[in-house]
Amino acid sequence: MTTASAPSSPPVQPSAATGQLENWRAPLLILVIGAFMAVLDTSIVNVALPDMINVFGVDQAGIEWVSTAYTLALGVITPLSGWLGAKFGIRSMYVVALIIFTIGSGLCALSWSLNSMIAFRIVQAIGGGLIMPAVQAMMIRMVPRNQLGAAGGIFGMAILLAPAIGPTLGGYLVEFVDWRWIFTINLPVGVLAIFMALRGVPNVAPVHTEAFDWWGAGAIAVSLFSLLLATSEGTAWGWGSESIVLLLYTSAISMAFFIWWQLHIPHPLLNLRLFKYRSFAIANILLMVISISLFGVLFYLPVYMQSIRGLGAFQSGYLQLPPALLTGMVMPFAGRLYDKIGPRVLVPVGLLFIAMGMFFFRQLTIETAFFSIIWWNCVRSVGMGLAMIPTQSASVSEIPPMQAGQASAITNVINRLGGAFGVVLMVQLFDHYNHTEQAGYTNLLQQGNVAQQNTISTIMAKLQASGLDPAHAQAAFSALLQRQIGTTVFTNTFDIVMVVIALALVVCAVAATALKKGKVAAEPGHAAMD
Repeated sequence: MTTASAPSSPPVQPSAATGQLENWRAPLLILVIGAFMAVLDTSIVNVALPDMINVFGVDQAGIEWVSTAYTLALGVITPLSGWLGAKFGIRSMYVVALIIFTIGSGLCALSWSLNSMIAFRIVQAIGGGLIMPAVQAMMIRMVPRNQLGAAGGIFGMAILLAPAIGPTLGGYLVEFVDWRWIFTINLPVGVLAIFMALRGVPNVAPVHTEAFDWWGAGAIAVSLFSLLLATSEGTAWGWGSESIVLLLYTSAISMAFFIWWQLHIPHPLLNLRLFKYRSFAIANILLMVISISLFGVLFYLPVYMQSIRGLGAFQSGYLQLPPALLTGMVMPFAGRLYDKIGPRVLVPVGLLFIAMGMFFFRQLTIETAFFSIIWWNCVRSVGMGLAMIPTQSASVSEIPPMQAGQASAITNVINRLGGAFGVVLMVQLFDHYNHTEQAGYTNLLQQGNVAQQNTISTIMAKLQASGLDPAHAQAAFSALLQRQIGTTVFTNTFDIVMVVIALALVVCAVAATALKKGKVAAEPGHAAMD
């Protein structure tokens, strides 16, 4: 697994003293192409699932495994990135990951059944799960520490714009071209990214690594697989079912063993001792909470747009474009500002903006103007742009360059855990308050008063006057009533979830004042770039 002999372009020669590049922007832009493509694929596919149902002749439960299999494979492969980068070189890992991802995309476009699609999505995820850690590790190694914020701003545009653009681009391709093009489009981009990486990105020479930590890899694979499977299938199987409870217990026990094992062996799969650096520890906690807040909007807002307001997937995605573009504009500014003033002001202010946007969302009703929704989302997006990159930059500000791969692997695992915990937390909150509200409305209707009975009689009379017989009028009324109850329950529960997230972000804003733009710890020697 090596591509070290491939030629590199002259303008990206590293400093002999630090292994960092004077001209890091061109190599970083090349790396961002791969990162954008990998992140885009996590959101663009969902738009095509209805078409896949028709083509493959399967039901909703079956087609969801197209996304679930990808998520599970990502979770299992990501923790291995630190060891693979150290063993074979980070650029070599990145290029091989791009090759696997591109081949997987082509195979997905050719898939002929649900089983073949799931298998090829796993291939695609093996590449995708290594791309992001490789890009982050290369950024830490290439970029001087006093310019990490500016580099993070460029990188951040890819990781936040891609999931917002995905539904819109996917909706266009599905509606006006063909659903297979959501995979086919990766082929020319992937080939270009591979060629440019071989020509324009320097390799970090492999460093000496000990034997692979099989026990650690097995433990974290079981933990993440169980957790991600539980969060993916919790709604279908029932959050209180024996299967989901068993998966969550398995995940917790495996993770506890993994942490204990990593702290008691000399050469762990993930070097958890990096948490001794204060900014790394605090920043990763903040990134987990930010991931939860990001999920809260990216998951619940499309449900509101499509199920409550009746919009299509393309329209729903289009309404989320302005906030995403705003985030993309704020991130480079925040990155440069971080390089000048550090994280202690930027991150708390950004977190408070996110909290403010979340708090605004508690006013959401079935009659809320779309302009208001976009405005609230823009407030949240400004906060995301201000907080995300300074937090990520602060997390590695004290990390020795030789530990770049380990740091990026840990951060990516924690982000996945944050998203998964966000699913469990918010679905549990949603289910709890959903059942409470449903029971309350049911009791209210059963008790009924004269005014309510008169209203019901009036509606029934109008339905029958429209030509429905009494039986069909009763069925139509029941459907109308359930929709109204569902809408009210959703908006009320959404209110509670947004308040919980907003309060958590306020607490994190206080904790963020302890971040610092530290000095890199000294270490003997640096792995060369070639």
